[in-house]
Amino acid sequence: MGFPAPDPAATALVTGASSGIGREFARRLAAAGHNVTLVARREERLRELAAELEREHAVHAEVIARDLTDPADRDAIAPERRVDVLVNNAGFATGGPFHESDREEELRQVRLLCEAPVDLTRRFLPGMVRRRNGAVINVTSTAGMQPLPHAAGYAAAKAHLLSLTESVHMEVRGRGVHVTALCPPPVHTELFDKEDHPVERVPRIAWMQPEEVAAAGLDGARRNKRVVVPGALTRVSMPVARFAPRSLQLRFVERVFRP
Repeated sequence: MGFPAPDPAATALVTGASSGIGREFARRLAAAGHNVTLVARREERLRELAAELEREHAVHAEVIARDLTDPADRDAIAPERRVDVLVNNAGFATGGPFHESDREEELRQVRLLCEAPVDLTRRFLPGMVRRRNGAVINVTSTAGMQPLPHAAGYAAAKAHLLSLTESVHMEVRGRGVHVTALCPPPVHTELFDKEDHPVERVPRIAWMQPEEVAAAGLDGARRNKRVVVPGALTRVSMPVARFAPRSLQLRFVERVFRP
């Protein structure tokens, strides 16, 4: 089967839906007729978005205000819910020299960028496989395609999600389920809303808007692409970065991202 069609008995679950890429995914899925389940910590923002989507698209929009770094909060997202589309998008980013970073923030980043997608995908993927119908979109990053000194924990977490997604894509590709890794360059969202974050040193010509990224991700997932790298400039530059001699690549990135 292809990408799931809207079904009144099912929902599209989007994490990190209160802003940025997640919000745009929710809007596009609702516009296509999917009921949506919006997950993030900021309940007020989720309720505003839910009201917008129900008003404009006549779909059911459910709000789940939870912290996905907490296993108990993830348990509250009942696995009995029929999820036909899962978008693992929630995230934040640490930056700076790893030995100077906040230890708890580094661990929380791993819980959100690695543990939460593993947990939610494992909860909902079996039902998709049984029904031979479903889609999982994991929002990783071009940061996951190579080590990034001064954003070491973030790049490593995104690399974990990219590797997981590519492997699972191959496992279920003949079972009617689409699994796609979305790897955008820096995006104009609240994620890097810090003047001192190393990613702020990436030239602005390489940045994208959330709506562009969500559109590319959904298009790629509908075509069952294993990996989607949105943006023509990024598609040209990433093979060079990914396959350049590692010693040269690391020296260059360390110098660019150095505080």
